[in-house]
Amino acid sequence: MNEFPHSPEQDSPSSAPNLPMSPSEGKDVTWEEVEKELTTPTPSVVVNEVEFSENLSAQFPQGFSSGDASRTFHESLPSSSPLMLVETAFLASAASLIWLVNFYFPMGPILRLFFSVPIALIYLRWGNRAAWMGTLVSGLLLSVLMGPPRSLLYVMPFGLMGVLLGLLWRRKASWSVSISIGALLGAIGFFFRIWLVSLLLGDDLWQYTTIQITDLITWVCIRLNLAFQPSLPLIQALMLVMIFVNNLIYLFVVHLVCWFLFDRLRNPIPRPPKWVQVMMEYEEE
Repeated sequence: MNEFPHSPEQDSPSSAPNLPMSPSEGKDVTWEEVEKELTTPTPSVVVNEVEFSENLSAQFPQGFSSGDASRTFHESLPSSSPLMLVETAFLASAASLIWLVNFYFPMGPILRLFFSVPIALIYLRWGNRAAWMGTLVSGLLLSVLMGPPRSLLYVMPFGLMGVLLGLLWRRKASWSVSISIGALLGAIGFFFRIWLVSLLLGDDLWQYTTIQITDLITWVCIRLNLAFQPSLPLIQALMLVMIFVNNLIYLFVVHLVCWFLFDRLRNPIPRPPKWVQVMMEYEEE
């Protein structure tokens, strides 16, 4: 027995809830109207980097430079934005191509100056995560093209040096600090290369090289009748000093290159000492 009898009022149109009526209800809609509605572009907000920089400069005339505004613009974009992925992939492949060309067609120290520059630029524009991603992509690409040992020779020290320089430049470190730390990393990378090649060859290249240099200096001293007998520890200490000084000179020239290059890319690095600006006849804008 049904305890809830069916009422005729439940089927009546008046018992239905009051729903909003669409403008097209009650009349036929043609396919042309549907196609016109679907093809109507929806309004979107496009952020222009130049306008963003000008607005920041207008709001903060004393505290923001063009490089800071550009960096703030890139930081405001999500970390998974297509622009970040495209720039990271492009700069990582450029770093790999520079290393590849210099390995097979060496042009002296010219291309060597740009080994770590693309990774440092990634860090300045997109931050820590993108720089490590670019270093990893460069290593993987070189591993496919040249083999894992040669890709490791790029990642250590030049890939890590790009990340380190980008970190120090973004934190406004002085040239003396960034050059010193970068030279220390370069010296560690030199001994990493000696260790890796020695491991692959099965011979101690550092010991072999220092012995040969010691014998050469001894022979020269005998020929010139000099009362000087160089010892092996002394030669090794002198080689350590020369390696560190060589990396200091290399990092100084890299700083000069990035100083001129990154200013034109609106990602400036910290200003050099006054004597460097006077020597290069550089006028601050």
